Amino acid sequence: MIKYDLHLLGWYEFQKLCLTITQEILGQTVMTFLDSNDAGKDGAFSGIWKQKDGEDLTGNFVIQCKFTNKSDKNLRLSDLDDEFSKIERLVLEKRCDCYVLMTNAGISGRFETTFSRQLSALGVKTWRVFGSNWIYSQIHESTRLRTLVPRIYGLGDLSQILDERAYSQARQLLLSMRDDLSKIVITTAYYKAAKALSDHGFVLIIGEPAAGKTTIASLLAMAAVDQWKLFTLKLDTPELVIKHWNSDAPTQLFWIDDAFGVTQYESNLVNNWNHILPQVKAMIKQGIKIVMTSRDYIYRRARNDLKEGAFPLFNESQVVIDLHKLTMPEKEQILYNHLKLGRHPKQFLTKMKPFLNDIANNSRFIPETARRLADPAFTKQMYISKYSLMQFVEKQESFLEDVIRGLDNDCKAALALIYMNNGQVVSPLELEQNEYDAINKLGSDIGSCIQALEAMKDSLVQYTFIEDNSVWRFKHPTIGDAYARIVSKSPEQLEIYLYGTDIEKVMEQVTCGNVGLEKTIIVPKAMYNIILERILLFNESEAYKTDYLSRWGAKRKIYTFLSRRSSKDFINLYISKNPKIFEQIVKPSMSFHYSEDIDLVIKLNELQLLPENYRKEFVNYIAHFTISGDDLYVLRNEDLQKVFTTMELEELKQKIKTQLLPKLEGVRRKREDEFKTYNDDTSEEHMEDFFDKMNILQEEFREEENVIEVIENEVSKAKNWVDEHLFQKDERPDRVLDITEEKTIITTSRSIFDDVDI
Repeated sequence: MIKYDLHLLGWYEFQKLCLTITQEILGQTVMTFLDSNDAGKDGAFSGIWKQKDGEDLTGNFVIQCKFTNKSDKNLRLSDLDDEFSKIERLVLEKRCDCYVLMTNAGISGRFETTFSRQLSALGVKTWRVFGSNWIYSQIHESTRLRTLVPRIYGLGDLSQILDERAYSQARQLLLSMRDDLSKIVITTAYYKAAKALSDHGFVLIIGEPAAGKTTIASLLAMAAVDQWKLFTLKLDTPELVIKHWNSDAPTQLFWIDDAFGVTQYESNLVNNWNHILPQVKAMIKQGIKIVMTSRDYIYRRARNDLKEGAFPLFNESQVVIDLHKLTMPEKEQILYNHLKLGRHPKQFLTKMKPFLNDIANNSRFIPETARRLADPAFTKQMYISKYSLMQFVEKQESFLEDVIRGLDNDCKAALALIYMNNGQVVSPLELEQNEYDAINKLGSDIGSCIQALEAMKDSLVQYTFIEDNSVWRFKHPTIGDAYARIVSKSPEQLEIYLYGTDIEKVMEQVTCGNVGLEKTIIVPKAMYNIILERILLFNESEAYKTDYLSRWGAKRKIYTFLSRRSSKDFINLYISKNPKIFEQIVKPSMSFHYSEDIDLVIKLNELQLLPENYRKEFVNYIAHFTISGDDLYVLRNEDLQKVFTTMELEELKQKIKTQLLPKLEGVRRKREDEFKTYNDDTSEEHMEDFFDKMNILQEEFREEENVIEVIENEVSKAKNWVDEHLFQKDERPDRVLDITEEKTIITTSRSIFDDVDI
């Protein structure tokens, strides 16, 4: 018999499980589930009980849920002494023709016989008893029940819950999340995300830090493994998605947490997503599912660079998690689950119990609050009072910083290693010399760091798997945020970090001066020379294998850092050491939308650091490719237009009308003729670039009817060509997550926290 730790659910969640079983397995609709200390019934309905096998039952039904927080307990008749007098009254009032008892305790044959005699003597016509073994069986046989009550995944042995094939695919990904799954609370955002994934094959989950984005993504991954038997991979870059895409097997789900940056916006990730959007669309058409998450402020930055027009699902499949819309019952359940399954002794929970409703009701309560309150690592210095608990909730950032500051040198050095490696370090640890030097300066060594990581496991850090690699990472990205704040306030630690961290990672985490990016380490002017010295020596990126791509990647990283993360003072300092920078950027590579060269030219022009001769050379270069129809990006980007003078921009637009419009047919035919070299695309996908250009022209000249007529004529011909060359690819599999949003509310005067300390 497969067993589940149902005793960890708590009385409230067990009632909800019983309600779900009643509706989904037994097929009954119980409109209200009630709890009253003297009513003698947890649920009730009148009508016909349709049974799968045997005689249908008719009359007034009473459902009683008997929950025990003890594992492997067998129910005894004496446990129901208080119930029998209530049953007798209900029978006399003709409100109990049939009595249904559901319990997570074991039911012996002797108990069932004695219980039946007792009910018969009280005048109950029919009854049913469903004990723990029966409930275990229903959970095991019904994937739908498991996805409706996904905490079950964390309360049982995954190797038994899932079939062998699904388990082998999911074990590395999901076993590390078992503890989190056991505490999950289903919110409205989960149902919306499940619907988006079912309808579109893609969902982007957006929310504040610690809003529960990863929790929802993990639920979707679990449902995909269980219901669809999909091969699920958790990846962190667009390149890895392409690497693992099996175009011959649409049985994959890709989960990309923090798709556009973990704690900060990373423009290189967005550019890489833009590059592979055609492949992403092909994946989804094939039936592959994709789940992305992003912090809200990072996504706001990313939207400026994402080609949303080329991938409308970025807008259509967004699920925004608004922490302010969490209901009070949801907050209470989140807090209950973490405390009940946390590490505190019962005495500590008893002291905290009177204040739990106030904690959940605090406007600053977030799911991460509950996790930290449940972990002694965050509360060992806390005096339990309403004031101190409210301070903990309202000033979570400063409390977290105090916790990190209070760690020993080895733990601090271990956290430093994770931060220096952009939030995750591969296990077993293999350090570069600069990393050895850094942890030595912090008073530690590699052996002590390994011991510290083990000591902090599941509190401040997590041991998990990404792309089949075992890694150490922060338990939650907010810990990385707090560590960054500590480093930025300590000149000595900041210097160790700047010298000890790989320069590519430094350029993704710091800004030279305050340029308005959130959650970054701001390098003060006094330390600019450290960054400059390291950037000037940075010639090859480790992200690429060939020499050419390695040098190209290094150049892209530097240009991105200068254009997005550098103040005017730092850029001036860089130009003084590399005056040839202007020659290198005035003839940017195609396509302009992805060009870091153009971003840097725009920044230099904005700061009045672009010499006039180089500005003119750049303008002429952009104008040439615009008039030829090769790239119309300048008409879409207002910042790029500001590099042009008013006269130059007007002259360009006039040349577009006199030189480009007459040869639009040639531009269209050239694109059509290239179709044979893009045989992985449909004709419609192949012509998207042409249609995009026509949309730009239509928007620019929308007031000029004669121009619009020429453009629409070419669009019509292109659509006819698409239809003539259209062929149907295999339809994607019809996979719909069998999840319906729960509407039933349990009305009760009993506090959910009643048994939190039992």
